[in-house]
Amino acid sequence: MLPAPPRMVVHVDYISTRDSSRTPATFTDILLGGLAPDGGLYLPAEYPQISDEQLTQWRVLLQEKGYAALAAEILKLFVDDIPAEDLEGIAARAYTSPKFAHEEIVPVTELEDGLWIGHLSEGPTAAFKDMAMQLLGELFEYELARRGETLNILGATSGDTGSSAEYAMRGRKGIRVFMLTPAGRMTPFQQAQMFGLQDPNIFNIALDGVFDDCQDVVKAVSADAGFKAENRIGAVNSINWARLMAQIVYYVSSWLRITESNDQKVSFSVPTGNFGDICAGHIARQMGLPIDRLIVATNENDVLDEFFRTGNYRPRPAEETLETSSPSMDISRASNFERFVFDLLGRDAARVAQHFGVDVRADGFSLADDPAFPAAAEKYGFASGRSTHQDRLDTIKDVWERLGIMLDPHTADGVKVAREWRSEIDGPIVCLETALPVKFSETIEEATGVQPETPERFAGILDAERHVTDLPNDAETVKKFITDSIRTTEV
Repeated sequence: MLPAPPRMVVHVDYISTRDSSRTPATFTDILLGGLAPDGGLYLPAEYPQISDEQLTQWRVLLQEKGYAALAAEILKLFVDDIPAEDLEGIAARAYTSPKFAHEEIVPVTELEDGLWIGHLSEGPTAAFKDMAMQLLGELFEYELARRGETLNILGATSGDTGSSAEYAMRGRKGIRVFMLTPAGRMTPFQQAQMFGLQDPNIFNIALDGVFDDCQDVVKAVSADAGFKAENRIGAVNSINWARLMAQIVYYVSSWLRITESNDQKVSFSVPTGNFGDICAGHIARQMGLPIDRLIVATNENDVLDEFFRTGNYRPRPAEETLETSSPSMDISRASNFERFVFDLLGRDAARVAQHFGVDVRADGFSLADDPAFPAAAEKYGFASGRSTHQDRLDTIKDVWERLGIMLDPHTADGVKVAREWRSEIDGPIVCLETALPVKFSETIEEATGVQPETPERFAGILDAERHVTDLPNDAETVKKFITDSIRTTEV
């Protein structure tokens, strides 16, 4: 019999990484707002702590009631302005099978000795972004109905965020989605998933630029407080705290699935460009989840690897952002990195505002000589590594030929870097999967000589008619497109 969890009343305030006054905000306000008014990112004023008793209860809960029930319990630690029973319903609707192809939602399997794969691609768009987006769709619809309001979501995608957001929001009452993509930079499958949607509340925009340009336009539009308020602009990119909150759940579930006792530690290798996926791991570790190392795996766009090796954070301009075979990581300005640096610098909002509001727009900043920098590894457990096109081809080929398992290019980056660290780490390493290989068939065929299998649910997707608008890389042009679309479409 599952023991009843203790009834605890939590109070959670959220603060901006750039607000020295620590002005508190509520969860539902930041849910709909995205960026803070000062340009910072929201985080809990204090991270809730996980007790040994909770871990024991959650282990039984996951076994007996599944992923959605565990998710609800974790949400309750961060949300005090939605009733607990409503959170349970929201989680239950978000994480269901067959919406997710596997009944465990996030199964974990052993790849080879000491190295596991956390399968995050079981959702409707076969990408890890579904884990957060499906929850976000339920949260948005719930809160908008409660307030009698509408929301116009503006986002940017380098590949998978866009389709995950659109599939999570399509047809929902009171919601429009405007998604910016870098023209020609996504794979044909990724483009087809997004541009093939015909729902009237979905608007795809291809900008003349790279992902960082799209992200900059989103930030520029969001920084116009008047426009944002008048047009009810919200965010689904990982600048939205609720995305990270949802991702914390699969760190907990993965840890529970491969441990037998609460004193066992697990490391995670995470392919990342925008630092969102691994930032959720950082928060889970700060909450007390027994995580040993958090391994940042980058591709040739190695801004994050450079920081964790040297202390120098040197964002690259668009012309220096390389187009690679793991395109979802073709990012040179990692938005979520600000959240970690806020913690690393002792939550010094003034320094964070200087570094991310001013220095990043110039040449970046260096913490190499800062006494805080060694804590990135020693206190917070971070390690890093870099993978190239040849590395991912070799990894995909090896795992396919030796083990009969096909990895997507991003997950191959994570496996390659995890293997480099394995001799220095005691205990298992879980590599978090990014997507199904079918999304990157050209690279898979180059590595293995065979085409990846197309799941039945995606049959014919490449044949759908495309719905996308080409626009220049200009925030004012994007604003006009948004206002014109709001005026001419009902939701």
